[in-house]
Amino acid sequence: MKKIIVSTFFLAFLFSCKKDNKVVEKPIIEEVKEFAQFSPEITENAIIYEANIRQYSPEGTFTQFTKDIPQLKELGVKIIWLMPIFPISETKRKATGGENSKFASEMPENEQKKYLGSYYAVSDFKAINPEFGTIEDFRELVKTAHENGIYVILDWVPNHTGWDHIWLKEHPEFYTKNNKGEITHPEGTDWTDVADLDYSNEGLQKAMTEDMKYWLKNENIDGFRCDVAGSVPTSFWQKSIPQLRKEKSIFMLAEAWEPELLKDNLFDMCYAWDGHHVMNKIAQGENNVKNWDAYIEKRVNDYESDDILMNFVDNHDENSWNGTLNERLGDASELMIALSYLTPGMPLIYSGDEYDLNHRLKFFEKDSIPKIKGKNWDIFTKLGKIKTEKTALNGGKKSASYKKINASLSEEILAFEREKNNEKILFIGNLSNNIQEFTIDINGAFKDLYHNNTITINKGGKIKLEPWQFLILE
Repeated sequence: MKKIIVSTFFLAFLFSCKKDNKVVEKPIIEEVKEFAQFSPEITENAIIYEANIRQYSPEGTFTQFTKDIPQLKELGVKIIWLMPIFPISETKRKATGGENSKFASEMPENEQKKYLGSYYAVSDFKAINPEFGTIEDFRELVKTAHENGIYVILDWVPNHTGWDHIWLKEHPEFYTKNNKGEITHPEGTDWTDVADLDYSNEGLQKAMTEDMKYWLKNENIDGFRCDVAGSVPTSFWQKSIPQLRKEKSIFMLAEAWEPELLKDNLFDMCYAWDGHHVMNKIAQGENNVKNWDAYIEKRVNDYESDDILMNFVDNHDENSWNGTLNERLGDASELMIALSYLTPGMPLIYSGDEYDLNHRLKFFEKDSIPKIKGKNWDIFTKLGKIKTEKTALNGGKKSASYKKINASLSEEILAFEREKNNEKILFIGNLSNNIQEFTIDINGAFKDLYHNNTITINKGGKIKLEPWQFLILE
């Protein structure tokens, strides 16, 4: 669709024009292109950013985040995933997590207001959390993202609702019940602040799909990240996602690993959970290159060539519950971030990591990320430029190939080649906390894209890498 704008000077010209033999000039027409809908080609070099609006700024608002969207463009971000933006239930609102979790109502009365609850205890799927601002503020966020060539997806919570959701009163048949007929929280979890949904109910399936359509029709969003998507029956997604795709071309991310969710044009991308765990264990000295190679082989066996996995070193759960990048990855963090960009798939940046976030963000209370550009801003900027500009790092449905390169130290040195359209990128990394000297089966002069220098490698000649040092060569 295009908007036609006629210059106002032409209208003025018509009024002043007399009936004579003057040649009437044609109007100047400017064409303003609408923001293009999402397409599979975008996934090839896209970087996704998880935005934690509550903790992104001291204000915790859409408006404060919107101001920084042009800066995310500097990092190569193409998709913004907004953590849930919906109102949070008051009933059974959590104050702490874990096995000994407490509700806000159980805390001292003078402290209860500070417990804001879990984003994932939704009380209304078609409303905005007033904590973040207004619907107009949200629309401005989406508009600004689109003006910067960035797509916006909502974090959707299909598995459960908060205990204040209207469905509990109007449609109790939508919920899972125990043998006493009582609505329950999801079995096998400590998610006591939410009520489990029963997808054997056709009415629920229709209502959930309609609520998702609402955001596509009315608020111009570009897709969804679906929370614990593997805990919702695949049969629901098989009915729902085709209906969503009829509304517009969208991007669908599943918080899941199951390959069947990527088949038949259901989800576009799922989580590279195994890769995430292997990276953590390598950094902690529990795994090595052979474990990484086994992971890559498993990926090839489990997934089809056009399946997309999201590579990540951090996200909201990892940071709050399992530790910061520094806690989990330590001195290996820069290498592991690079590996998430160089491995086939799409890399994720979590709110704050670009600013050297080094504390566990509170999950149920207000907190804030640092906003000073330091080492990590540089890391993400350099890797973003390489990822977005080099065809050999394409990671979408037409991904560049991945081929292991042999090194003399098979447990410490990881080397592989990515290739597409006759363009090649090599990664060589020391996946250990010791200095390593080794030989490798390549020969020639290369440009190190990451460090912006040149290097010559002679087959059979020794290469020396410091602990966790890596090269990205062209």
